[in-house]
Amino acid sequence: MSAPIARRRRPPSRIWAVYAALVVLCAVFLTPLYWLIASALKPSYEVFVFPPVWWPAPAKWVNFVTALTQLPFARYALNTMLIALLCVVGNVASSAVVAFGFSRFRFRGRGVLFVVLLATLMIPYQVVLVPQFILFHALGWVNTFLPLTVPAFFGSAFYIFLFRQFFLTIPRELEDAAVIDGASWFQVFTRVILPLAKPAVTAVAIFSFQGAWNDFLAPLIYLDSPGRFTLQLGLSLFQGSFRSEWNLMMAASLAVMFPLVVLFFVLQRYFVQGITLTGVKG
Repeated sequence: MSAPIARRRRPPSRIWAVYAALVVLCAVFLTPLYWLIASALKPSYEVFVFPPVWWPAPAKWVNFVTALTQLPFARYALNTMLIALLCVVGNVASSAVVAFGFSRFRFRGRGVLFVVLLATLMIPYQVVLVPQFILFHALGWVNTFLPLTVPAFFGSAFYIFLFRQFFLTIPRELEDAAVIDGASWFQVFTRVILPLAKPAVTAVAIFSFQGAWNDFLAPLIYLDSPGRFTLQLGLSLFQGSFRSEWNLMMAASLAVMFPLVVLFFVLQRYFVQGITLTGVKG
């Protein structure tokens, strides 16, 4: 038994070659992030000097305070957080309900409807931008957060697909037992399916939060008042006002990016599990 197992093992040279390639790729992908952090801590005259200064000595942590106090970034952060949280709630709730119907209910035309739903993923956002703006303008929603949050409560094709794929991995015996015990379909969904779908919920929540946090086009179209600006609009305004101060621009960009990095690392285990399991069963 030991000989076949030994033959199947990779030789040490191949393993070290794989590790070396992974280290090189990791360094390539992390170099821009490292340069962003280093530039955020430099004085302005060291950003473009040659040979480059790889790490400032001493580091100017005051750049973050200077950058974030030039504009009301705290207000922008509150606006962005409100929009992002509402989008997370709307996308998770609406997409999970629709996906539950596609994965558990059998009705005529279910496959056709699901294909049509997936086909909407091929429609660029710019195609529906003008009709949506006309609709929201007629409703009086321009210069409010409603155009940025209300569409999330009507589901997303991509999130519905992720939820459906995960729900298909949950054994039907669990819901059959709940139905025999007298549970309604709503109780089956809220007390059986959703508690088991934490990885999928986490994955959708991260995707939704990231999309709302980094969204620039929609806030640019619908928001006019500076008091309602999001962080991305604030960064654009900051770049226009301080385009020569690249160290401050890097500091502001790093501060805006930091919450997403923390969120990913905190929920990394659930996120990877959710993405992995959504592709197990079709």
